[in-house]
Order: sequence, then structure tokens, then C-alpha cells
Amino acid sequence: MKNKYTFKSLIVVIFFFVSRVLIAQEAKPAETAEDLARKLSNPIASLISVPFQNNLDVGIGQYKGARNTLNFQPVIPIHLSPKLNLITRVVLPFVTQYNITKEGSYQSGLSDAVASAFFSPAITKHGITWGVGPVFLLPVATDSLLASKKFGIGPTGVILGQIKGWTIGALVNQIWSVAGAKDRPDVNQMFVQPFVVYNWKSGAGVGINAEMTQNWHANTTSIFINPIITGVTKLGKQTIQLVIGPRIQVAAPSGGKADFGMRAALVFVFPR
Repeated sequence: MKNKYTFKSLIVVIFFFVSRVLIAQEAKPAETAEDLARKLSNPIASLISVPFQNNLDVGIGQYKGARNTLNFQPVIPIHLSPKLNLITRVVLPFVTQYNITKEGSYQSGLSDAVASAFFSPAITKHGITWGVGPVFLLPVATDSLLASKKFGIGPTGVILGQIKGWTIGALVNQIWSVAGAKDRPDVNQMFVQPFVVYNWKSGAGVGINAEMTQNWHANTTSIFINPIITGVTKLGKQTIQLVIGPRIQVAAPSGGKADFGMRAALVFVFPR
């Protein structure tokens, strides 16, 4: 009998807790399109989002190849304390490419994933937000020509300021390989992404970012410039963000530069 009443008490407590959470959520005013656009411009905002980002690059190298990269990159914030958040970000690329390694060649499959974890203050001071933590290179590729076959680790950080619709900042990480196939080159690579975005109250925005990858081991540099147009809207009841813009490669390893590219993204947004 004691266990029976204990179980009933537990059910009552759970029901009470869930009802209070639901009431609190209903009482909280819905975030505006402007609020969501501002958070989506912040890589370490306390906002759950699931972007599907598609990058198409054409005219690559001597064989004028093409590469399509679909990045699945969910962002999940974890509230650790009233003063500290943990923002987890994963980039899992699915790559399809033609005429890259040689004329008539074709590869398709997962490439290596990059997972980051940013420890970030929950309270923003003077519009400045920052986060630091580890970054991991995960050898999950399904095709050897799309893989480093190395496990890597290193530091990552981001800092940004937001004021009067503007978001200005930069993200950086450095990865060193620490394990993996011995017949593959070591990974010693830095990624830098400065960005500037302006958002209107409607949720629309314009921006530009650069994606710079420095391979210290091979002494090569790759730089893309990405102007974008963004907008927050609804797909039924689901809040989404749409992103589109050109990709302009201004530097690449010898023989690997693309003539032109396009970026389009669909971001599923889950406001708290």
C-alpha cells in the first residue's frame, strides 16, 4: 500500500510541475520575427535551431568540376546555471561531387563532421556576447576521398556585438589531429569566420561573411565570401528562416578554385 500511495504522489507532483511549466510558457509573450532574426544572427544564442544549408560550387579546378555540400547543422543550447549556457553546434556535411579528382570521377556521401561546444555567459553586457570551448573533428565520412580519416581536437571561440539591428562578430577554431589513419596527412587547420548582419523589425536581413580555412600542414588557404539575404516566416505553424546568396571563392589551393557558387538554407526554429 505504501508503494501505491508513493506512486500516486509522484504522479501528482509530476502533473503539477508540468502544468506550471505550461502555464508559464503560455504567459510568456511570443518572440517577434525581429527577436528571432537577431538570435539567428548570433551563433551562440540560446535558441534551438536546425539549419539545412546547401552550398553549390561549380567550375572547380582543371576539370571544371562541381561540388554540392548539404550541411546539417543543429544548434542546441543547454542552460547550465542562471549565469552560464552551453551551446552545442554540429556540422555534418553530405557531399556530392563530379570531376574533382579526375575527369569523369564521382563521389557522394558523408564527409567528416565538426562538433563544437561553447560555454557562454547567459547574461549579455553592453550588447557583447562571447563563448569559448572545445571543437572536435569526427571521422564519420563514408567515402575515403571525402575523408581525413583523422580524429581531431582543438579550441574554438566566438565574440560578437549586437546593437540597433546590427550584428558584428567573428568565430574561430583550430583543430589538430590526435588519432587516425597513419597513411593520411596530419590535420593542422584553422577556420576563421568574420560576419556582419543587419536585421529589420520584419525579420528580414542582409549580411556578409567570410569563411577562411588555413591548412598549416599543406600551407594552403581557402577563402569564400558569402553575401546573404535572410527572412523569418512561417511554414504552417513552424517558424523558419530562409537564406540565399552567392558564394565567391577568392582563394583556394592550387588548381582547386571554383568559378562561382550559390548558398541556400532552410532553418527550422524552435523558440523557447
